[in-house]
Amino acid sequence: MKAFLAKVFVLAFVTVAFVACGGGGDDGSTDTVYEYFAYIVNSSSNTVSAFSLNTTTGALTAVAGSPFAAGVLPRSFVIGPAGKFAYVSNWGSNDVSAYSIDTSTGALAATASSPFPAGLSPACIAISPSGKFAYVADASSYDVSAFSINSTTGVLSAVSGSPFPAGNSPSGIAVDPSGKFTYVANLVSSDVSAFSIDPIMGVLTAVPGSPYAAEVPPNAYAVTVDPSGKFVYVANANASSVSAYSVDTTTGALTAVAGSPFPAGTGPRSVQVDPSGKFAYVANVYTNDISAFSINAATGALTAVPGSPFAAGSGPMFVAVDPLGKFAYVANAIDNNVSAYTIDSTTGALTAIAGGTYAVGEGPTWIAVVRIHWPPPILGLTS
Repeated sequence: MKAFLAKVFVLAFVTVAFVACGGGGDDGSTDTVYEYFAYIVNSSSNTVSAFSLNTTTGALTAVAGSPFAAGVLPRSFVIGPAGKFAYVSNWGSNDVSAYSIDTSTGALAATASSPFPAGLSPACIAISPSGKFAYVADASSYDVSAFSINSTTGVLSAVSGSPFPAGNSPSGIAVDPSGKFTYVANLVSSDVSAFSIDPIMGVLTAVPGSPYAAEVPPNAYAVTVDPSGKFVYVANANASSVSAYSVDTTTGALTAVAGSPFPAGTGPRSVQVDPSGKFAYVANVYTNDISAFSINAATGALTAVPGSPFAAGSGPMFVAVDPLGKFAYVANAIDNNVSAYTIDSTTGALTAIAGGTYAVGEGPTWIAVVRIHWPPPILGLTS
């Protein structure tokens, strides 16, 4: 398995190179019609698979025209809060692909001027909750590329001063729900860079005290922020653990949570928190399973969910939870498929959905499960 993963995720200084990016929340309103879609990045076939999601059963149905072409060795996928545009970071072509989204079908269409140049080996992309800015972790140039987003066309324009220096091999990036801070997981330097975000210009400024140590040897692989913005979690790829930090919501500074790091399976490659903020899920690529944790709402500490870990396919690289918190989906890189689970809303336990295995492209390494307004909102009027 390691040989296969090394072939798919080439990086000079580690066996496997892929990240889990952080995401934002949504408004939770009830007076708007929504469509739900899942997008899977297929790194080995340079495509993105798209599915519509049945919110009653969790079943996925392929979107017409799927899969959609991406750049070389695509790594991550994110959409803006208005649901109009999607972006993919392409490790092998050092750029970002931009797409317009058909909000009724979920189909993707490349925008004008796409792709947009990024740094070297762009590993992960995140978008601010305002939808104004995009940030890309560039693994081989050790920096973060920052872009402003044209809300009409989706075009990306470099922010003044971009790129901004990060640690050694930034491989994951997440923006907090308030849009005030962004956090970068630096794989080789095994730490987390924290930046404040200028709300007008999108410029990044290092938070005093940054970077913050994770486990060693090279470990800080993926990062996410919980929906409350109080906690940050980092998947430590080679230490088989998750580091947890509390966030100073005024300064963005991080403080290790008591008991951190918390044991996970072997080779954790992504960490995600469900929309309620009650549970965290970690994809363990070498033990072929998902570690599930309950989150202490006061401290951020993690406690293993009864029954954890839960079996996945071969080479699980990414786990995602749908915006309703009902279902979890796992991208299995060796099996070239996605497996689906129901989530026990009380315990956080996962149960495989009967027939819930879906073929995708080669080397699926990232999955986004999104809720899109239909019709799409106007930014500034509807969140």
